[in-house]
Amino acid sequence: MPHDTPLISTIVGGLVLAFIFGAFAHRLRMPPLVGYLIAGVLVGPHTPGYVADQNLAPELAEIGVILLMFGVGLHFSLKDLLSVRGIAVPGAIVQIAFATLLGWGLGAFMGWSTGGSLVFGLALSVASTVVLLKALQERRLVETERGRIAVGWLIVEDLAMVLALVLIPAAASIGGEGHAPVEPLSAGLSRLFGLDLGIGGMIAMTLVKVALFVALMLVFGRKLIPWTMHRIAHTGSRELFRLGVLAIALGVAFGAAKLFGVSLALGAFFAGMVLAESELSHRAAQESLPLRDAFAVLFFVSVGMLFDPNILIDKPLPILATIFIIVIGKSVAALLIVLAFKKPLGTALTISASLGQIGEFSFILAALGVELGLLPEEGRDLILAGAIISIILNPLLFFLCDRMRPLLDGAKREDVVADPAPAADAIAAQEEMPPEDDEVHPTALSGHSILVGYGRVGSIVGQNLKSSATPFLVIEDSDKRLGELKAQGIETLSGNAVMRETLDLANLSGARSIAIAIPNAFEACRIIEQARSVNPSILIVARAHSDAEVDELKQYGADTVIMGEREIALGMVDRLAQVHHESVPYEDGHEPDTIMPTDDPPPERE
Repeated sequence: MPHDTPLISTIVGGLVLAFIFGAFAHRLRMPPLVGYLIAGVLVGPHTPGYVADQNLAPELAEIGVILLMFGVGLHFSLKDLLSVRGIAVPGAIVQIAFATLLGWGLGAFMGWSTGGSLVFGLALSVASTVVLLKALQERRLVETERGRIAVGWLIVEDLAMVLALVLIPAAASIGGEGHAPVEPLSAGLSRLFGLDLGIGGMIAMTLVKVALFVALMLVFGRKLIPWTMHRIAHTGSRELFRLGVLAIALGVAFGAAKLFGVSLALGAFFAGMVLAESELSHRAAQESLPLRDAFAVLFFVSVGMLFDPNILIDKPLPILATIFIIVIGKSVAALLIVLAFKKPLGTALTISASLGQIGEFSFILAALGVELGLLPEEGRDLILAGAIISIILNPLLFFLCDRMRPLLDGAKREDVVADPAPAADAIAAQEEMPPEDDEVHPTALSGHSILVGYGRVGSIVGQNLKSSATPFLVIEDSDKRLGELKAQGIETLSGNAVMRETLDLANLSGARSIAIAIPNAFEACRIIEQARSVNPSILIVARAHSDAEVDELKQYGADTVIMGEREIALGMVDRLAQVHHESVPYEDGHEPDTIMPTDDPPPERE
């Protein structure tokens, strides 16, 4: 067996060190991605010790980007994408133009050429796919209006960068500043017919190929991909289904890049979006989740490998200026753009925080600029340093935006109260103010039940509580399910029950019981821990998938833990006993038994 295994050593070194430093960062109440970046720096060429393969690491990281965008597409729909086009398209274009202008100004000040300064500005204008989606997923915002706008904004940026990657080599070769091949299709037409299409022809060809790819996915992909997955599901093989999900995600992304010149991330997004039309989309998302998380970690490790810590000492002022453009300039521009479209303040703050960093497309543009001789190596180093520092600062930016929002909302309310205008004018002014799309208010319920999650298990529990006239509310983060619950007249709270603020809004201290119907045992433990500390006498019921999870949930304070597999087995044993031992006749009714309300207090915990 060969001992020179760069692929294995890169994966092992990256994941092991990322785990160690990610856990250490979490222990210090910092985002784990900070630990992932530090792990990348340690296995990079600029620090002593083991050095991972610098060519393999970015390619492995690209798989993470593909799977992550595929997962986002599974939770997205064409309707969602079109619903935010009015703000995502003009907003992204204006923000890219503004950030590019700031970067061009900094490059010109440092004496770079016009082409190099523009490449530098473009690299600072585009946000990282992985960082943005990780931030939205951690806050359960992907399926909210804010999340849809952010993802739509990201798609427009990706399309703009695809066009830029075609135009930059062409502009460099025409302007005499560099050398590079032109767009393949236009070059082939030029050889066949002797036509020089120029930059305009290359832009047209690029747009035609992108449009052709989108049309094929929406016309044929919407039928072929779901049909394929249904056929695989009917085989009953989970292994084949998981393999089919990965084959579609990676195959469509790779084919889109090679045949249509579309970015890998964009191709994977459309593959996920057309699969979302199928009823199997939820299962597909679950099957691809472990690999998505693992390869997303390798993305941050690969970013850290590129960073040279010495630049912090050699170029402190240019780095500060670069970070100012990324974190402050882009964020403020996005904030003002979203507010100009009459969107709520919470949406504007979320979008501005999401875009206050740069990532994978920035590295591609920087490498292309250096290769063409447009961008000096100093510019590439500044882009890398700006990416590392802005990714580390991004969670802090979200934290500040979360803290600023209540203060700004309070200031707006005080202005309305202090306004000496007549009451009718004040009412009209309030009506003109757009409401927060996800604003939540504390419940007025007391002595009620709190239901966390309204999926397959939670919906059965909720309907039982409703039919028994038990007062309850549901904590859910899916816009679709929230809409269904509101249509049924069920009180809801939009958010993540892991957050203490959400539980406070549900009046946890005044509740009699809480049913945790989500399948994630890690989050369930945190919810149980907080619930028990706030209300020691509350009845806590949770679900588990294994004996180990049952023990863990009980250790954190759950009164009753239901393991699905055990209950299924007991139900089967009971039914067999009724047939073979002539026990009580089995009732095969469709209506579930209801739990009748009672005035008795919940049992005391031992």
